[in-house]
Amino acid sequence: GVPAESYVFDNKRTVWETIPPLLDRSSPLRSSHLRDPVGPQIHFASESFIDEVAAALHLDPIAFRLRHVKDPRDIAIIKAAAERSGWQSRPSPRKDQTGSKVSGRGMAYAQRNGTRVAIVAEVDVDRSTGKIWARKFTVAHDCGQIINPDGLKMTIEGNIVQGVSRTLWEEVKFDSKNVTSVDWMTYPILDITETPAEVHVALINRPELPPSGAGEPSIRPLAAAIANAIFDATGVRMRRVPFSPDRVKQALS
Repeated sequence: GVPAESYVFDNKRTVWETIPPLLDRSSPLRSSHLRDPVGPQIHFASESFIDEVAAALHLDPIAFRLRHVKDPRDIAIIKAAAERSGWQSRPSPRKDQTGSKVSGRGMAYAQRNGTRVAIVAEVDVDRSTGKIWARKFTVAHDCGQIINPDGLKMTIEGNIVQGVSRTLWEEVKFDSKNVTSVDWMTYPILDITETPAEVHVALINRPELPPSGAGEPSIRPLAAAIANAIFDATGVRMRRVPFSPDRVKQALS
């Protein structure tokens, strides 16, 4: 698939390719879907790259996106996330931090089946251990008409927690014959002590539009938002999930 967004560039080419099964319906490593099949992977790459271009041009990541996003609903959702999070305009990465513990902020946005989501992530990074704490999220969400705002907020919060777990810890490992991630030691998930301290949700209600869904859209740009926050804190671009301590330490070395 290709990223679902409304960026407009003078020269833009989108392509996609289907990789055939390893063995036709008989692979010992048969896969299945997690929430939002393919979406987080595609947007981790695309929204990290948009952030990388903004950094290369020494532009604020949100200002750069707004320069190239044309759909009014996308513009509104990005601005809502920036305003609600108290975003201060500056380029990434930060230049004012020393020591082993640093912090940063990053944003990413995406569409999914008509729903628009923009996320600002704020993270702490311990350079000495590689540990990431994704401590605060601001989520702006436009899924057309809102029927049940309380249920919608809880759905978004659930997406954030599950998405953080997938981004920081979850990884199925395997050898030449079998999956080797067989228990909670070999397949760790987010610990209760690592959950975000704050999740703020800004809902944009559009009663003139039909509801377009909320079960999966807010997990789509999450990994990219965290990766962009890590870059803002450290100046290092993470290109592979999960962002486990060992992988972060290796990237920082």
